[in-house]
Amino acid sequence: MELQYDSVESVKTALGEQQYIASDEIATVLYLAEKLGKPLLLEGPAGVGKTELSKAWAKATGKPLVRLQCYEGLDESKALYEWEYAKQMLYTQLLRDKLAEVLSDADSLATAADQLANEEDIFFSERFLLERPLLQAINHDEPTVLLIDEIDRADAEFEAFLLEVLSDFQVSIPEIGTITAKQRPVVFLTSNNTRELSEALKRRCLFIFIDYPNVSEELDIVRIKVPELSEQMAKQAVEAVQTLRRMDLKKHPSVSETLDWAKALVTLNAESLDRETVENTLTVLLKYEQDISKARRILRGRDGGQGGRDLSEGGGSSYRGGDW
Repeated sequence: MELQYDSVESVKTALGEQQYIASDEIATVLYLAEKLGKPLLLEGPAGVGKTELSKAWAKATGKPLVRLQCYEGLDESKALYEWEYAKQMLYTQLLRDKLAEVLSDADSLATAADQLANEEDIFFSERFLLERPLLQAINHDEPTVLLIDEIDRADAEFEAFLLEVLSDFQVSIPEIGTITAKQRPVVFLTSNNTRELSEALKRRCLFIFIDYPNVSEELDIVRIKVPELSEQMAKQAVEAVQTLRRMDLKKHPSVSETLDWAKALVTLNAESLDRETVENTLTVLLKYEQDISKARRILRGRDGGQGGRDLSEGGGSSYRGGDW
């Protein structure tokens, strides 16, 4: 059952119940998007919780989540609808005898074609329509949460097509007619900033930039998502990740990778974040060899004279979070 939220605080509380820690800004913009019926555009680095926000909101409100994953080359047919030609052909074969009866009095090919055209509604009806995510959300009997994920990966042409759908929440199917949304979906669009989105799209949306969380926020996330990790280890792990993000790396560790690292530390039964443990598990956080090598050089205090230092306090002691 769909629930209603009448304040920013209630939105924040509802997300918290789904284990999503929302800032006041996120809760406010989401509340306004709901009340104003505007799509919500979420931009920011990969892995900071943009997609998770839509999932948490769908669970909090009891609405089905419909997801359109964008990619290069995505077009209308993959996002909106397709005709099930194989099913149409099978239907034609099953009704072959009936079709022969209908066309039996045709005295020419042209007449037969005209008579067959009168029966087109049979073959181009909703029974043969394969709904893709956009049409699923528009045609759903109940309100939905529509997630258009990584819109920046789609082509500009698809983005232009999307403007029409988001403006009126209706689509025109030549063989059937115009289908208007029975219930306007709550729309989330996410972008990792791999390309600049059009002003026209941004103008139609409420916008929020979700950045990496600070130490306190990320520690709260780890406590909720990986409660079995000790408080001391959680603090050390978060401080280490925060320090990595201040380094000049090709790809900084995301929040999801912080959680993966926390789970890895639990799996290894690590009691302290010593240098050996950090070195052996760096690949959970960093995914490029040049980043891993740079972090290891600093960890070992051999950063080519660039101010690197040993991070351990004596042999085998725990990592000191702020020294990276």
